[in-house]
Amino acid sequence: MKKILVPLAMSMSLTAAETADAQNTLRKSGSKEVSVTMQPASNPFTLVYEGAITKNEKGKVNIHPVAYKNNGIAIAANVYTPANYDPSKKYPAITVAHPNGGVKEQTSGLYAQRLAEAGFISITADAAYQGASGGEPRHTDKPQFRTEDVRGMVDYISQYPGVDASRLGALGICGGGGYTLKAAQSEKRIKAVATLSMFNTGEVRRNGFQNSRINTIQQRLQQAADAREKEAAGGEILYTGLASVTDEEIAKTTFDLYREGFIYYYRTHQHPNSTFLYTTSSLMDLMTWDATDQMELINQPLLMIAGSRADTKYMTDEAFSKATHAKRKELFLIEGATHIQTYWKPEYVSQAVNKLVSFYQTNL
Repeated sequence: MKKILVPLAMSMSLTAAETADAQNTLRKSGSKEVSVTMQPASNPFTLVYEGAITKNEKGKVNIHPVAYKNNGIAIAANVYTPANYDPSKKYPAITVAHPNGGVKEQTSGLYAQRLAEAGFISITADAAYQGASGGEPRHTDKPQFRTEDVRGMVDYISQYPGVDASRLGALGICGGGGYTLKAAQSEKRIKAVATLSMFNTGEVRRNGFQNSRINTIQQRLQQAADAREKEAAGGEILYTGLASVTDEEIAKTTFDLYREGFIYYYRTHQHPNSTFLYTTSSLMDLMTWDATDQMELINQPLLMIAGSRADTKYMTDEAFSKATHAKRKELFLIEGATHIQTYWKPEYVSQAVNKLVSFYQTNL
């Protein structure tokens, strides 16, 4: 078995979303175990969001764990069906792409469930190489794979009983928002595109959050190349990110995104399949990619939602301005919300869901 080396130093090029799935990998590899609280044990579907389904009941919104292959990799997903779902009828459907390092049981599951409550069939899947999905090395995080994850959800849900494939929308949250924008540029089966707290992973991995690491780009590219060389030689797999975080480290974190993200992913909404780590070699692909490249190819209706206080809002603004050919586009701000608060805070989630439902009902 290959040795897995996990750098423990904090990296500010992280997104607020990447640590416990790698902890599972560490356990399996025999590396030092990291103590975590297994919150999902109380939910039979391991969902960790407020108001999550605990059992399937006739006449109510139900959850259906499913599995399928995408490019030869086993994908784990959850499909949510509306109340009184009848497979002989036709329903619009929504794909929901999770944040970087997140999994389907967290905020993407919350939004998928809320969309099902509004009458849509929805699907959210763990990214390939991450969560409960297959793929080796674990926690590989390459943009071409994440974009394919969105297309794979489209493939699967288009064939799902009761889905009207001509009325298919897509929602991407955080990093999943950037990948959903990229997928929608060419995936014209997607008829309406929405993002929530969009995070342009390529830009941040390249330049650092809020352009804080521009002067180390070449150094980090060299580190990524060195990491790939080790992998190719059968040596250790190098990871960028955090294997754990202390309360003191959280308190000292400057950016809202990371401080609140640590609390969300390590404390309040922790899931054993969610991780703050990704393979260092993935940076070779991430740093040369940008979610906003060729935004003019999006000709579908576009809704972009962000918190007015989000320190990531600049990424939504940039992408929105480049969507020059979107049929109808709207930027919707949730007053007072930060990036992470749009993941879970009830009043902000409700505002986002109400806007999304109206958008999809109008455009599907």
